[in-house]
Amino acid sequence: MDLLRTDRDLATQSYYAATAVPGGAWPALAGDADCDVAVVGGGLAGVSAALELAERGFSVRLLEAQTIGFGASGRNGGQAIHGLACDPATIEQQLGLDDARRVWAMSIEALDLIRERIRRHGIGCDWRDGWLGVATSARKARALLAWADRIERVYAYRLQPIAAADLRQWVASGRFHGGVHDPRSGHLHPLNYTLGLAHAAAAAGATLHERTPVLALQPGARVRLATAQGTVGARHVLLAGNVYLQGLAPQLAARIMPVGTYVGCTERLDAALADALIPSHAAVCDTNFVLDYFRTTADRRLLYGGRVSYSTVTPADLTQSMRRRMALTFPQLRDARIEYAWGGFVDITRNRAPDFGRLPATGDYAPNVYYLQGFSGHGLALAGLAGRLVAEAISGDAGRFDVFARLRHRPFPGGRRLRTPALVLGMAWYRLRDLLG
Repeated sequence: MDLLRTDRDLATQSYYAATAVPGGAWPALAGDADCDVAVVGGGLAGVSAALELAERGFSVRLLEAQTIGFGASGRNGGQAIHGLACDPATIEQQLGLDDARRVWAMSIEALDLIRERIRRHGIGCDWRDGWLGVATSARKARALLAWADRIERVYAYRLQPIAAADLRQWVASGRFHGGVHDPRSGHLHPLNYTLGLAHAAAAAGATLHERTPVLALQPGARVRLATAQGTVGARHVLLAGNVYLQGLAPQLAARIMPVGTYVGCTERLDAALADALIPSHAAVCDTNFVLDYFRTTADRRLLYGGRVSYSTVTPADLTQSMRRRMALTFPQLRDARIEYAWGGFVDITRNRAPDFGRLPATGDYAPNVYYLQGFSGHGLALAGLAGRLVAEAISGDAGRFDVFARLRHRPFPGGRRLRTPALVLGMAWYRLRDLLG
């Protein structure tokens, strides 16, 4: 399976690409260059790191194989949510409660950082406050409310409980049995946000290159990155390429898996209908393991995600598949036309915790190749903060970065040949659990 070719095909039908802010392309690398920090990958983590480092006075070169925001950063569901993809208990078990609280607090800082950057850099990306977590059965509703109660008691973060009888005031669907509301989380146009951060990084002094795949990495006191057009030498390197590093760091590849995730977006809806679907205009996500998520856009469409592929094979007839799935939640939209249907690949870890760290040193120099991966579909807010954490570490204060770096990650079982079939079988079990409630 040619992952990159499949992803290019999926990208062509994106609502975000069709509504992206025009203007802004960066030239490919031509010749050789040197800098303090080289960043590989032009998604949210990469452009955030470039911005933070440039503002600290470092010379920065960012190398993106495709275009800024090409991957998951520019094609996701647009939901910026508290916490991580894994439950806080996963962090507690590895790091203890004190550091788990630090991680949670950083996830909330990540939400505040989005608002700060939008305001400071004047980024037009349709930000809206509010997120709803909803449950598809009474049992799952009880579990969700119990979880929210613990989050308030242990992490001092309050989520407003919503009883089943009141939920129709929040979501015009009979599918759900209870929920919680978080006014601090929210949603936006992720591609426009990523592009806005890239422009801010360039304005701060970073040099950005698109259409510049990195072909080889030569470690050393000064790392050398080889491309088809030239080389870049740097004292520090950040690998922020998601599942697209193409063998650049083989020691990292076994700890993440590419998972296809898919989204449909309707035609423009009648204003009264669009407003009635989600009266608060919050983003919504259910609590299933294989979950559905949806929100209305600034131009009154319903954007609905809910298909995944653990085999990297795109579902057949994606547009109709997304339309049927959307109609299960909103029967009133059964005749609405799906105008856009697209997808992309996220990088998941086995425990769904993010995987941040440094490649082991070889020779007599300190580890100087950082990496950020494994956001597991929950990276819109966290990836932006992760770029700041790397900048802090390169500037000499690695305390916050190293909290995440202490998390342990195991490779997916089965090796190169069998790990994808094993994951497909495992996910079939989780789908069955969701269906059985």
